[in-house]
Amino acid sequence: MKMKMIETKNAPGAIGPYSQAFAVNGVVFTSGQIPVDPETGNVPEGIEAQAEQSCKNVGAILKAAGTDFGHVYKTTCFLADMADFAKFNEVYAGYFTSKPARSCVAVKTLPKGVLCEIEACAVTE
Repeated sequence: MKMKMIETKNAPGAIGPYSQAFAVNGVVFTSGQIPVDPETGNVPEGIEAQAEQSCKNVGAILKAAGTDFGHVYKTTCFLADMADFAKFNEVYAGYFTSKPARSCVAVKTLPKGVLCEIEACAVTE
């Protein structure tokens, strides 16, 4: 089995005992990406801006792993409030244009009090 840790400074560093992603036999598994700007450490206001930053963070990790949004086949999305579902989807659809399989659930809270988090699985080959 070929296994490699993926790390990039273009996405927020892990805030716990985990990595940004792992590639295993040509498949990339990202950790959940919250909307923290990797340059400033700040979180933007509002669901649209937070969804945008979460997508950018996923994209940076995918790029570091040698893949992209077009090779994502599954995502899991977490929302602090399901009332944000439509606005979140508008932003998400602009990035995940291949329409990967997805689960989207509301959770009680997310790290740093953010409104959304996205994790993805993609192929590299």
